[in-house]
Amino acid sequence: MKTTTPARKIAFQKVGQNLYRLESTGGYYALLKRADKQFRRSLKTKDRKLAERKLSELREKVCGLATGDEAKVPFEDLAKRWLSLNRAHLKPRSYVRKETSVKGITPFFAETMARNITPAQCERWVTERGMKFSASSFVQELDAMNAIFNYGVDQGVMLNNPARGIKRRKIVQQPITIPSREQFKTLIEAIRESDGRPFSKILAKPGADLVELLAYSGCRLAEATSIKWADVDFEKNAVRVTGGDVGTKNHEHRTFPMTQALRTLLLRLHDEQKPQPSDFVSKIDNAKKCLLTTCRRLGYPNFTHHDFRHFFATTCIEAGVDIPTVSRWLGHKDGGALAMRVYGHLRQEHSIAAVKLVSF
Repeated sequence: MKTTTPARKIAFQKVGQNLYRLESTGGYYALLKRADKQFRRSLKTKDRKLAERKLSELREKVCGLATGDEAKVPFEDLAKRWLSLNRAHLKPRSYVRKETSVKGITPFFAETMARNITPAQCERWVTERGMKFSASSFVQELDAMNAIFNYGVDQGVMLNNPARGIKRRKIVQQPITIPSREQFKTLIEAIRESDGRPFSKILAKPGADLVELLAYSGCRLAEATSIKWADVDFEKNAVRVTGGDVGTKNHEHRTFPMTQALRTLLLRLHDEQKPQPSDFVSKIDNAKKCLLTTCRRLGYPNFTHHDFRHFFATTCIEAGVDIPTVSRWLGHKDGGALAMRVYGHLRQEHSIAAVKLVSF
């Protein structure tokens, strides 16, 4: 006759109010109740004094939990509340990105009550979805998940963030594509020439003007297309960037000095347009079509609007302007840290020329 070994009984010893000690390991555990719901947690220590401090912190969190219907919030509803709360502080594109992240996360928690979500469910998101797309998309969804759970903790809906143990994937900075000065000159001439017909040249002119504006100012596309003539001060040789109705990326206005190329461009456009102060400098909101068409015709990489911001930055740095100054012109708020990462190594031809100046 087969005999079964009785299950080993796990022995806990009560050593204080809500505090227990596991005899086999000496580790401390907390046992708390709130509104008929029991919370048992390892305090992850064998030190009595530390255990008591952790118990006090846990008790405070448990006491702050919502009860009744307020505690019964499905993840989907919690995510919608979080999105709605943040909408007023985000630019439209940023909001869309976060909304997209939430749509990717939600199916993994279905209609699960937020308070019942486990780390295992978060890990399932990692294995079934998180590893199937790029590191940047992974980080965006993980950041959204953490933000929603932290919001749930703040609202007393959840005791802890079940995703806090998930590590971010490392985002590898992709090499940036920057046109050489010769390519830039040829590109602008080709855009203006278009197919050679007078009417086509007229249609192509605003596109070439916008590309030059981006390259000579270092502005982001939305910043450049929102510049009005009232923002251009020829006497002080400066341009103010507000970002228009949408605002700049960091929601702050900035003023930067004109390069000689930018001043020449703006003077020409001002003479051509005879504008009012409220008129926009650029007549179009993007040059995507003419850029794509011309780059293909010339056999160049498909340069984007943002590539000309990089062109501006590298041209300034190669001319000897220090990175913190260039960073301020670009509107960075980190003192040059981002610019150093992105532009720390410049074009190969500049590097080769610079090394010849080194003498021992």
